[in-house]
Amino acid sequence: MISKNQAKFIKSLQLKKYRKQAQCFVVDGEKGVKEAIRSDFELVQIVCTESFAESSEALFPKGVEVIMASEKQLSQISSFQTNENVLAVLRQKPNQIPQIASDFVLVLDDIRDPGNLGSIIRSADWFGVRKIIASPETADFYNPKVINATMGSFTRVSFGYTDLVELFSDTDAKVYGTFMKGSDVHLFSFAGPAYIVIGNEGQGISPQVERFVTDRISIPGVEGAESLNAAVATGIVLDNLSRLKK
Repeated sequence: MISKNQAKFIKSLQLKKYRKQAQCFVVDGEKGVKEAIRSDFELVQIVCTESFAESSEALFPKGVEVIMASEKQLSQISSFQTNENVLAVLRQKPNQIPQIASDFVLVLDDIRDPGNLGSIIRSADWFGVRKIIASPETADFYNPKVINATMGSFTRVSFGYTDLVELFSDTDAKVYGTFMKGSDVHLFSFAGPAYIVIGNEGQGISPQVERFVTDRISIPGVEGAESLNAAVATGIVLDNLSRLKK
């Protein structure tokens, strides 16, 4: 059964400080763990109930430590309010910046809310935009709330952090930015390779990044509403990208 030290280590990974020290993170729940097993992430540990181990043992990669725990113990160390089956500890990947090549790359300028970041990653995966670059101020990719909100999509995207001013200072690609006023996203012709920038939840795209934007796009709405949630806006933009790109 799981020891106190093992439980303490897994619980500590809910905090960025300890995730950074250990270079590990946690995936909660059956769906996320099964997605992780099929991915190219390195599994360090699987913690599960005996019944889950009996039914899913064939899925476990060889050499991965499997630790038994009761449902109560799992719920105590999980970031889920209820986790009755399984969680896994994975190794973080080195920070690498996705290259634009001939693709569309999603760029996140200071997305602070972990739930928003997770939902954005999930939407990007759905629409096939699997290269994402984020500013250093953006929420931690390995935050449990981010990982859980992706519903497994974290395994299928290339994600890296970098200074966006440096990124855009060294590119000839188009930079599409989302603003309250700009070309109607429902009519805009997306031509790649290009970066698509989503701004901060409250402040939008920062002035430092705005000066690199070559095309301003907007989502028309009814007067009176202040703005759209960043994750919702991303989904709308990517939906139109998938329909209107050249």
